[in-house]
Amino acid sequence: MSHKVSQFFDSMWYGQRLVALLFVPLSWLFGLVVKLRLLSYKKGWIKSTRVSVPVIVVGNITVGGTGKTPVVIWIAELLKSAGYSPGIISRGYGGIASSWPQQVRADSDSRVVGDEAKVLARRADCPVAVGPNRADSAQALIDHHQCDIIISDDGLQHYALQRDIEIALVDGERRYGNGFLLPAGPLREPVERLKSVDFIICNGLANSGEYTLKVEGEEAVKLLDETERLNLESFKSAPCHAIAGLGNPSRFFSHLKKYKLTVEPHIFPDHFKYTEKDINFNDDKQVLMTEKDAVKCTYMAKDKHWYVPIKAQMTEKFGLTLLSLIKEKTYG
Repeated sequence: MSHKVSQFFDSMWYGQRLVALLFVPLSWLFGLVVKLRLLSYKKGWIKSTRVSVPVIVVGNITVGGTGKTPVVIWIAELLKSAGYSPGIISRGYGGIASSWPQQVRADSDSRVVGDEAKVLARRADCPVAVGPNRADSAQALIDHHQCDIIISDDGLQHYALQRDIEIALVDGERRYGNGFLLPAGPLREPVERLKSVDFIICNGLANSGEYTLKVEGEEAVKLLDETERLNLESFKSAPCHAIAGLGNPSRFFSHLKKYKLTVEPHIFPDHFKYTEKDINFNDDKQVLMTEKDAVKCTYMAKDKHWYVPIKAQMTEKFGLTLLSLIKEKTYG
């Protein structure tokens, strides 16, 4: 999707524009397809696969970023500390591998396996596999790494893989936009779908019954030398360029502004394939970007390019409740 088209839909979905009403008939059709598809899986008309270990799906019901990847990393760390051997599966969106599933390492080529998958492999310190068939990816981790629990990054609507626990993330600022299903609104499934998930995590101000996600990221890392790190406040003395190719890029810019930075924002579509001209500007300003962007830009970076790693912060209550539910689902 081009940047202009993406901007149009984003402003329609979250700006309450009347033009959305033109797309409502298509949303009704989309909603019918969603219901029929879910019914087909429930009735067994379409095959779904259960693997031999528990599966946790971390997803959302809206298009765009809500902070799933940092939460997946946090859950992987929680599980490792509790004695599990977790593995992570993802779609590998944007990857051009000739065969799937693909095992992902910290040094994998993001062009082959996808940008989000490489970030997961760099940060989670556990096996990662990607592919359009999540059951195959999960089985590969079980077979080759003896993983005893699987975390699916996204895939709430991927019913071909049976799951034991569902975690849905919600954007605390944008919520469900205008409340319409695609394409009139940002919803992949009706809001009522959240009644059936095990946990709702809100990235921002949580409502009753939701767990709060806070993100931390107070330093920048140089792309050319990751041993060189600076506190974000070090960049507030002069204006900077800020690059974001995310589902919700404004969240990254807002994060930088919390540290009193003056930024010139450069918005790109999610999973954008950067060229050198996209990240190099005709000035001496420092350039800040997300880690998801950085894994695609390291080979063309200069001394002025930095990325800001983000870390999820969840409550102890959420962690204890999740571990308890895993035991309940596993052992009864």
